[in-house]
Amino acid sequence: MAAAKTNNNNDSSALRELKDTIKTQAAEIDRLKNELVKNGIPLAAKKKVVVPSGGHAHGAADNEDILDYKEKSSFSIAYERVPWLAVFLFSLSFTALIMNGFEHTLSKQIELAYFVPLMAGHGGNTGGQAVGTVLSALSAGIITRQDAAKVIGKEATSGLIMGVMLGALVGPISHYVMGISKHVATVVSVTFPLLSTIAAFLGSSLPFVCVILGLDPAVIAAPAMTSFVDVTGLLCYFLIANQVFKAFGLEL
Repeated sequence: MAAAKTNNNNDSSALRELKDTIKTQAAEIDRLKNELVKNGIPLAAKKKVVVPSGGHAHGAADNEDILDYKEKSSFSIAYERVPWLAVFLFSLSFTALIMNGFEHTLSKQIELAYFVPLMAGHGGNTGGQAVGTVLSALSAGIITRQDAAKVIGKEATSGLIMGVMLGALVGPISHYVMGISKHVATVVSVTFPLLSTIAAFLGSSLPFVCVILGLDPAVIAAPAMTSFVDVTGLLCYFLIANQVFKAFGLEL
């Protein structure tokens, strides 16, 4: 009997110690969760997934919102997107106005026209990388609206660095390999850093603007970035060309 009582007491003691350990660990877990929330770090255990979704000012959507896309018809998707595409198509008409405004410059330096598609493509590629990166980070909950200034500054700076590197590469190649005149090659080299900075700035800022306004950045950010970059990039290209040609003593 004494041995049985001793065993029961040992079992009770071990059970109490186990319960105390569980309570201590639970309290520690709660404390760590509170610290993560306080520091703005999202908890992976949450049931909601942060995605760039319209109709939610913070871009948060539950699984029903995500699965809703699978149920939409092609017509519904087109109906939702075509108004924005029409707006951006209209804004792209400004590129024709810019080309017309600098028609005299193009007639004097036809080589400038060779690089217009290159500039438009590079601006779209640079801005597209920024848009994709920011949208992915917003979707994963890695960044929030409060990180906008830091993210935009980082992306714009990286755009400037990439532009300097590519400009230093494309300019000499166009002159020494393709036979492009030195003054036009200089225009290309000088335009690349500014174009890359503008594209990265717009590509990283537009998703945040869409989220703040409660719009869908997945639908709006990329085409808006492309339209704005095409217009501003082309304008900068011709304005820089005029200044470079003057520096070379060329008449326009």
